[in-house]
Amino acid sequence: MELIDLSRELFHRTQTHPSHPPVIVSVWGDHSEKKYAGNTVFTSKALSIALSDHAGTHVDAPVHFDPRPGALSIDEVPLENFYTSAICLDLSHVPLKHAITVPEMQAALDQSGQEIRPRDTVLLYMATNDRLLGKPGYLHDFPGLALESVHWLADRGILMFGVEAISPAPEGEPNYLAHMACAERGITHMECLANLDRLIGRGRFRFIGFPLKIRGGTASPIRAVALFE
Repeated sequence: MELIDLSRELFHRTQTHPSHPPVIVSVWGDHSEKKYAGNTVFTSKALSIALSDHAGTHVDAPVHFDPRPGALSIDEVPLENFYTSAICLDLSHVPLKHAITVPEMQAALDQSGQEIRPRDTVLLYMATNDRLLGKPGYLHDFPGLALESVHWLADRGILMFGVEAISPAPEGEPNYLAHMACAERGITHMECLANLDRLIGRGRFRFIGFPLKIRGGTASPIRAVALFE
């Protein structure tokens, strides 16, 4: 069994989407402070963490982009949706800020030698982290899916797809159209994934990425993992 970690670190001032609050990590208590319990003297350390439910590697809940009554919050989405069969497509050649077309998606699928099956998770390696992570351009210059490519994935019955960037489609209107298409088609997506390059050429694997049980959550940080057996 081999596990590949697909999650980014969470740390103070982790890069997040400009529309969400920053990640704030501080020391709540550390080993310099002595504590007393009867005759016992001890120390302990804990952190205080404040963050958006869209911080770090995370999955969006339907209620984030679907305004209709009854749209599910993250605690209402079935857990089996986050334990699925998966493939990863190599789109690392696409230019920055590019909206990936259906022919480009089909070519990447053909190159992989795989097929997209109902209830799959489809991860999309665009070399976004390699080119942009830690730079100002990470928040603005990422490539992503054209609107028709979101529908192309939904037509194949997927549960969700995942990208390295902070949004599933290029910045601005394409991003909002992609979110609205997810709402229309009943799928969702993950953002801020890592290490997708390690999945290329490996074929099919098990994707695991359970969310926190946040009451009414519009998203949740996840520990995303690829499992090869």
